Amino acid sequence: MTASVEVSGAHHVQEREGGERLEIAAGILTLLADRTRLALLERLGEGEADVTTLTEACGAARTSVSQHLSKLRLAGLVTTRKDGRHVVYALRHGHLRRLVQEALSVADHQIGALPPHD
Repeated sequence: MTASVEVSGAHHVQEREGGERLEIAAGILTLLADRTRLALLERLGEGEADVTTLTEACGAARTSVSQHLSKLRLAGLVTTRKDGRHVVYALRHGHLRRLVQEALSVADHQIGALPPHD
């Protein structure tokens, strides 16, 4: 009977951890569901960049870019470092670069599958 209690207890821990894992993943995907943040992450997948470079890359207003970068930093998806007076941003994990690339690849396939416009 003790073994079944231990297995049952382990199962509940896995369910709780699995639920937390899914919650975190859903939060990450929610952050990625914004066009500007996705553009920022796509550019950061190419390497480090400062706010000016990122603003040019995504075509959004500088204040908007700064706000989006703040959300990504608070979520732990990007890191920062100082380079003189500039703050340089980078992706925290290579996994995120691959996730963004996969999402964009799916979009490319869907665009390719669309019938031509008249």
